[in-house]
Amino acid sequence: MPPAAAPARIETTATASSDRAIERRLRGIFDEVEGLSDVRIRVNDGVVELSGEALYADQHQRAVRLAGQVQGVVEVEDKIAEVRDIGRRLAPVVDRLVERGWQLVSLLPLLLVAAAIVIAFWSLSWLIGRSEAPFRRVTRNPFLADILRQVVRAAVLIGGVVIALDVLDATTLVGTVLGAAGILGLALGFALRDTVENYIASLLLSLRQPFGRDDLVLIEGWEGVVLRLTSRATVLMTLDGNHVRIPNAVVYKSVVVNFTRNPARRFQFDVGVGTEQDLAAVQKLGAQTLQQMNGVLDDPPPSATVEALGDSSVSIRLFGWVDQRQADFLKVRSEAIRLVKQAFDAASVSMPEPIYNLRMSGDPQPPASAKPVAEKQGPTEAIDIAPQDHLDQQIDSERHAHVEQDLLAADAPRE
Repeated sequence: MPPAAAPARIETTATASSDRAIERRLRGIFDEVEGLSDVRIRVNDGVVELSGEALYADQHQRAVRLAGQVQGVVEVEDKIAEVRDIGRRLAPVVDRLVERGWQLVSLLPLLLVAAAIVIAFWSLSWLIGRSEAPFRRVTRNPFLADILRQVVRAAVLIGGVVIALDVLDATTLVGTVLGAAGILGLALGFALRDTVENYIASLLLSLRQPFGRDDLVLIEGWEGVVLRLTSRATVLMTLDGNHVRIPNAVVYKSVVVNFTRNPARRFQFDVGVGTEQDLAAVQKLGAQTLQQMNGVLDDPPPSATVEALGDSSVSIRLFGWVDQRQADFLKVRSEAIRLVKQAFDAASVSMPEPIYNLRMSGDPQPPASAKPVAEKQGPTEAIDIAPQDHLDQQIDSERHAHVEQDLLAADAPRE
């Protein structure tokens, strides 16, 4: 800790001339400082006595401090009283307001010019916000064009405000406002991180679209038809007719299965047959059944594989391909299961449930011999497999009822 400063030495001689010099010096200072002109000064042997009145406490303290700073002053006796009269205390405030009012009047022409500049630039920014064609020429993406339009609009408006402040010689205020805006933007960036991430994901999805309107997709476990891509979410209509809104940040980071991009889609189902059956004949019968039914493509051809060997049955997996433009996927799969089951019944192919054999005593029973697969009977009547249109009607109705912006465009680049 630094040592305390040594107290000032008191001179052994003090003259009237030195007291008068101190008084003159303080009088000149007090006359120049606002609010201290009514303070009276008396100096005797270097001791300064301050009396009179001060309007405010800070003026009072300032007078005492200034008196103590004059060379030759030994002590300051404070006898100043603060003014309590409301009229006298409000008088300086009124004077300052009048002075500032006259300053405002003198600045009125510049204020009018600055206001005209702001109004002109605001009108220009409004016209830019209403114009879409110039920005659509720059980019075909509606979302990107809208962002570009808003950025240009904001830049024009900010430019007008900066020019107006420059006319008023308030460029220091511009720096302060821009600095505060930068800090505020940084804080908002952290606070709205998820919102900003979702907004950027919306932009990226609209630039290179992983799906199109009316595509059947699977996203995060939700399967449905794409209704629209907005600036916040991807809207699906499930096969049950329900609406699902998935945030675009989730969509962008998720695995998207698009069932519509390739019209040919493969279905599969398992059938359990008895262990005593001729598996090759069963596979051939199942594939032939699929090949002869409506809605199943010949290329790639239907097929069947042995999937698993169980305790009491063998699992046969059958595959077939459907052109989703010509037939409904779920209808064809349902009809395929029905026809295969019917063909297996007609051919005496056993499809047993789990069986448990209990051996009590005696010689074990010999295993059952394999049963031949009977020839398939004539063709069976098929049901309707045409694409369903009830969901299409709901989708059209929903689109007409909602006018929310759709960022999906038929001519946009596709991933």
